[in-house]
Amino acid sequence: MQYIKKCPECGGIHLFVNREKGEVICKDCGLVVEDKMVEFNQEWREFEDEGGDDRRRRTGAPMTYTQFDQGLGTEVGQKADLFQLGSKDRNKFFRLRKWQYRISTAIERNLKLALAELKRVSSYLKLPKSVEEEAAMIYTQAVQRGLVRGRSMESVVSGALYAACRRHEVPRTLDELSEASGIEKKEIGRTYRFVTRELGISILPSNPADYIARFASSLKLSAETQSKAVEILESAQHEELTSGRGPTGIAAASLYVSALIHGEKRTQREVADVAGVTEVTIRNRYKDLLEKLDLDREVKKLKLKGGK
Repeated sequence: MQYIKKCPECGGIHLFVNREKGEVICKDCGLVVEDKMVEFNQEWREFEDEGGDDRRRRTGAPMTYTQFDQGLGTEVGQKADLFQLGSKDRNKFFRLRKWQYRISTAIERNLKLALAELKRVSSYLKLPKSVEEEAAMIYTQAVQRGLVRGRSMESVVSGALYAACRRHEVPRTLDELSEASGIEKKEIGRTYRFVTRELGISILPSNPADYIARFASSLKLSAETQSKAVEILESAQHEELTSGRGPTGIAAASLYVSALIHGEKRTQREVADVAGVTEVTIRNRYKDLLEKLDLDREVKKLKLKGGK
């Protein structure tokens, strides 16, 4: 915007710009040269009742899929406002809040219940906010496409959470989701495959290396053991030993072998409990790694035999 440089009435050049009122006034003759000036600076507003100038922002809270209205809804007053109202206005206040909480559409009602369950499961599994937001977006798309019809809300929530974990490479197993949600493992897996297929979500296979750090922390293994387990996994992938095998089992077996090599002996039962697999799985993967990667020599150097 170009400001007027001189007064059209008296030709004076002493102009005063009042930004608060959006006016340009001539100091010589008092003429209001401009009364609808546009303000292009940043707008700072107070979006919360409490706090001072340090809490002033340009915008409100960000949009989020973890709320049924994506965080765009407003709240009619607060309970603290009741003390400032009379009995008549107080009844009106309660009526307004009651109508606000009444959700009109079936999709919004479903989302309000489902997203509360999603937050509970996410908190139980200690998932990051990015995964929770992705899962909420997947579930919202599933509801809008009518994919929830005929399926339990909890199973679709768990399937969306598992899909989000896979997309963000956050290692969580179906057994953990089953324990957190109370839904059978097979049902979660079936719903997960259905939702990802219908929504066109492409997810790469799980990388066993993603589980190494988590299992090593639970088993209290050293960094050297963890690094060696990653090397063993890379060799196993090069030899195609991971194809067709569960990522948790091969990751746990790699850690078990690495622990033996570094003298940090852990029993197969301990490793199996942490990984959520059976001892038989650990034993079979362990034997495959020793035979195909020729790791038997390194284990024998420490005078430790294969097995337990």
